[in-house]
Amino acid sequence: MGTPEFAVPALERLVEAGWNIVGVITAPDKPRGRGQKLIPSPVKEAALKYGLNVLQPTNLKSPEFLEELRKLNVDLQIVVAFRMLPEVVWNMPPLGTFNLHASLLPDYRGAAPINWAIINGETETGVTTFFLKHEIDTGSIIFQEKVPILPEEDLGDVYTKLMNLGADLVLRTVEAIAKDEVKPIPQDESKALHHAPKIFKETCQIDWSRSAIEINNLIRGLSPYPAAWTLIEEKNCKIFKAKPQADDLSGKKPGEWLSDGKNYLKFQCGDGHLEVLEIQLEGKKRMNIKDFLRGNTL
Repeated sequence: MGTPEFAVPALERLVEAGWNIVGVITAPDKPRGRGQKLIPSPVKEAALKYGLNVLQPTNLKSPEFLEELRKLNVDLQIVVAFRMLPEVVWNMPPLGTFNLHASLLPDYRGAAPINWAIINGETETGVTTFFLKHEIDTGSIIFQEKVPILPEEDLGDVYTKLMNLGADLVLRTVEAIAKDEVKPIPQDESKALHHAPKIFKETCQIDWSRSAIEINNLIRGLSPYPAAWTLIEEKNCKIFKAKPQADDLSGKKPGEWLSDGKNYLKFQCGDGHLEVLEIQLEGKKRMNIKDFLRGNTL
C-alpha cells in the first residue's frame, strides 16, 4: 500500500527478490494540468510495469473494497507513504501490517518527518519499520537504520537517501517476518521529543527575526518543494539555497536586504545574515542569484 515516488523502490525490491505481491493498493488517478488528464500514482505505474493487480479504493471502509481485499487472502500487508488505515484493514492479515516511517521513531511521528528533522537542525535521522496499531506511528518497532544529515544536504538529498534505505529495510523486514525471526520492541515514549505535522504555506514563510542558521535549516528542509518563501518588493520569492553568515549587515534590520545588483543578495536575520544562492520569483524559473539579478532590478 503506497502512493508517491517514495514507496516505489520498496515495491521494486520486493518484486525483484521474488516475493508474491498479490495486490498493490494505491490512490485513485488524479486530474492534472490544463486538460485535467487523469494521471496514475508513481506506485500504480510501477505496479503495472510488473503486471501486478492494482486496487484504487476511494473509501477504505467500503464493503466492496473490503471484500476485494479479503479475496486476495494476503499473509502480510506493507504500508509505505499511504493513507491512515481503518482497523478492519490493518488487522486483516494473519501476519499483520507493517509500516515504513522516515524517522527514528518515536521521534518525528507525523506526516512530514524528513522536513522537520532538517528544519530543526538534526544531524541524524533514519527509517523505521513497525507494526500498525490504533494510534498513528506508535506500534512496536521491528527494525531501524540511522543515517547522518550532512550540513549541505537539503530535503531532496535526504528524501532520496531514506527512500533507498527504506526499501532495503522493507525487504529485510519481510524476510525476517517470513522466517519468524522478528522480536518487536514497544516504542519508548520518553524519546518522542518532536512532532512532524503536515507542512502548510504559512510554515514555509521565512521569519527574518530568527537566526541565520535557523532560517537556513528551514530553507534546506523545504527545498526543492514546497520551498521557503519571503516577499521582495511585494512579490513572492522562493529561496532554495542559501549560506548563513555569522556577521550582521551594517545598519540593517531583520528582513532588510543588501545587493550590489550583480553578484549577491543578502538578508539581515535576527542573528547574522543570509546570502541567497538560488531563488525563484513568482511566475519565473528557479535560477542562481547572478542570473536572477541580471534579469531583475531591485
